[in-house]
Amino acid sequence: MESRGIFLNISPLDHRYSLSDPALFDSLAGVLSEEAAIRYCVRVEAALLAALAARFLAGPLAPGDRESIDALESAISPEEVYSEEQKTQHNIRALVNVIKRHLPGSLAPLVHLGATSVDILDTAAALRYRDAVRGVVLPILLDLEEDLARRAREEAETPQIGRTHGQHAVAITFGFALASYVSRLGKSIERLHAKASNLKGKLAGAVGAYNATSLLVGDPAGLEREFLAGLGLSPSECSTQLAEPEYLLELLLEINTAFGIIANLADDLRHLQRSEIGEVREEFTDTQVGSSTMPQKRNPWNSEHVKSLWKAFAPRALTFFMDQISEHQRDLTNSASSRFVADYIAGFASAAARMRSVVRSLSVDRPRMAKNLSSTGDLVFSEALYVLIAASGVPDAHERVRRATLRVEREGGRLIDILRADDELWKALGAGLVRAGIAETEQFFSDPSRYRGQAAEKAREIAQRYEAVTARIRSELT
Repeated sequence: MESRGIFLNISPLDHRYSLSDPALFDSLAGVLSEEAAIRYCVRVEAALLAALAARFLAGPLAPGDRESIDALESAISPEEVYSEEQKTQHNIRALVNVIKRHLPGSLAPLVHLGATSVDILDTAAALRYRDAVRGVVLPILLDLEEDLARRAREEAETPQIGRTHGQHAVAITFGFALASYVSRLGKSIERLHAKASNLKGKLAGAVGAYNATSLLVGDPAGLEREFLAGLGLSPSECSTQLAEPEYLLELLLEINTAFGIIANLADDLRHLQRSEIGEVREEFTDTQVGSSTMPQKRNPWNSEHVKSLWKAFAPRALTFFMDQISEHQRDLTNSASSRFVADYIAGFASAAARMRSVVRSLSVDRPRMAKNLSSTGDLVFSEALYVLIAASGVPDAHERVRRATLRVEREGGRLIDILRADDELWKALGAGLVRAGIAETEQFFSDPSRYRGQAAEKAREIAQRYEAVTARIRSELT
């Protein structure tokens, strides 16, 4: 078949993103390319052939026959299969015809015997997507999770203003802000690991009832288990012509969940790089250009790319749901849409790898975080004041503190001084401080970072917990 430069490829994954991360592209191509799809189908046909030969041939396989089966995967090229498909107009029958040419006459009649096309296609897809997630996607996510946990631990004590609705709320630490992503992504990684390991294959025939294999063996379900075990899979519990779609659907939906988590992280980091916030910054090389016309610009482009990839790929989850439905035992309405699953996994892997680079190179401006935290003055303590006063028995504490904050906004000054002028509130506040174990009123309310709850402790706890999780999953993957 003709070869062409990558810039003649249509998908941006095959030129723009492959050039920026060639090692990732090569890893993905090994499991998700069309060549890989054919190779995995050959692997499945070879495993079926071996299982049938063990049952139908008298005695063990001759050494030459075993070598012929083992050589199939490397011997058959996509070009040969596609050339045959031009004649058959059927991809699996073309593959079967090509496989037979590479085998001795004693084995050729057993190729694909008892199987339907989807026995091969669904089983090969389960293998490919399992290997893509376990071999490429999960290692990237584990790297990202470990980097996030490390940064959360390093920044566990770094004061930062917490924000809700884009507004200053109360103090947290930057480590705590990162820990929320450590927790969310860590749980998604655990689910991805489990769901990728639970993909199923099949050898149940044209309608899933073992019609053909029942003519060949007395225990067709046993043959199915034996064949799939040789590939490291187990059977779909009750297939039609298709393996039950929910196994793959659940994996793809979990990928979509993880995609949303890293897009959320990218968005948070992007906003923290705004000129008026300036608390973190992506790596920017000496030769990098942020704008074609404004030389001073340093755009958070990697974080923006992660979110943009999410926007491109997350809506495909709708198609995954649509592919859950097939008429009666099978129709072909998933024949085109299912081919784009490989694109989707590749797009997610590209976004995850880019997010990993952002987190590894991210610089934290601790003085700017402290400045932003203090910019609200002691209004940041309004929640603390309300809680301490209410706990001392003042029924309208929230309203009275709220009115005091409005005076500060109109007149300036400090919130604590307005409360000091109200004998009832000041006395209630003092009682609340004693109850909370806070001895120095002025010292406490002069430093917003002191009102951070359990942010630092939680950051370290979450980091430690998910470092253990990533270590366990890495050991299981190897």
